[in-house]
Amino acid sequence: MMKVAIVHGQMHRGSTYHIARMVADRLVSRDEDVEEFFLPKDGPTFCVGCYSCFNRGEEHCGHHEPVQRIVEAFRRADVIILDSPCYVFGVTGQMKTFLDHMGYAWMSHRPDPLMFQKTALVISTAAGAGAKSVTKQLKQNLFYWGVPQVLQYPCIVGAASWGEVKEEKKAAIVKDTAKLAARLARMAGNVKPGLKTRFMFTVMRLNQKRNDWNPLDKEHWERQGWLGKKRPW
Repeated sequence: MMKVAIVHGQMHRGSTYHIARMVADRLVSRDEDVEEFFLPKDGPTFCVGCYSCFNRGEEHCGHHEPVQRIVEAFRRADVIILDSPCYVFGVTGQMKTFLDHMGYAWMSHRPDPLMFQKTALVISTAAGAGAKSVTKQLKQNLFYWGVPQVLQYPCIVGAASWGEVKEEKKAAIVKDTAKLAARLARMAGNVKPGLKTRFMFTVMRLNQKRNDWNPLDKEHWERQGWLGKKRPW
């Protein structure tokens, strides 16, 4: 049975939220199969750059509990959705705060082997320009977590709120989200890393073989068997 994890980069239920829910509702048959997190309420406060996650382990982060609650939802999910409205050509501050806390899980450090089997969608809306910048930023983070298949949906809604979006635009969004959900359903559970992911993994593997600066990272790669012939896909 399909499971979806969504991290909303805002508290209000505006255009970005509605689009994410349109996709999710087409993927699942039960509300309980969608785990939603609204930032900043369900996320961590600002990363203070203490390096505890890198040098001592993510469990030593002062904001460990909210971060790992979201990470565990990602691990259970078939499809991950990150959404953020466009704020001055970038993600919301609260979404950036969450992404900052995920630095330890990048391929250059301690990526979760399950992330290499996930499918994801990133969504952003803007009244005018900027949504593409947001989805690009979100996709980049998912790539470095190891997620091999990430769809993007930047959408110019031409309005400041969902209630102000014109009906013809909403009708177009309904069609788009149906297509996105169909693609995600086909991809989920059948993903294979592309050349870019494999190349980056190989570079990081060589880097970890030479690693004499962070034993936690190297131990993680050794424990997974990735310094030998084993791969996470």
